[in-house]
Amino acid sequence: MSDKMTDAFNEQTRQFFEPMRRINSLMLDNMEKMTQYQLESMKRYSQMGTERMRSASEVGDAESMRDFGTRQAEMMNELSRQMLEDARAMSEMSLEFKNQLEQLFAEAGQQMTEQAEKAGGSAKPAPAKASSQSSRGSKS
Repeated sequence: MSDKMTDAFNEQTRQFFEPMRRINSLMLDNMEKMTQYQLESMKRYSQMGTERMRSASEVGDAESMRDFGTRQAEMMNELSRQMLEDARAMSEMSLEFKNQLEQLFAEAGQQMTEQAEKAGGSAKPAPAKASSQSSRGSKS
């Protein structure tokens, strides 16, 4: 009998903490994915900056300065394009996370509703007792 009660308690505890565990796991996965993406973006931007600095150090005359200026404008266009692409990717990751979080909350809400219905079904004698007490109170 004690084993059944312990098993039931363990199962209830597991069911209670499962939604929180899943939400924490989702948040950690999302944070890891976004951090990794940001680190990769930072690496790309650093490489672009380093390449530009190398190119600037190689300028020795008017013609190489003109070429550097042209490449600088191209690099700025590339940088703008890359930043827009990174912003789009981060936005998509955020939207995916939001959708997954909403789904987890919906599942947790449904699970709580089902558990409440189960608990309500097994506790039907208690409301009958409560109603008989309330009827006694109204007679007095």
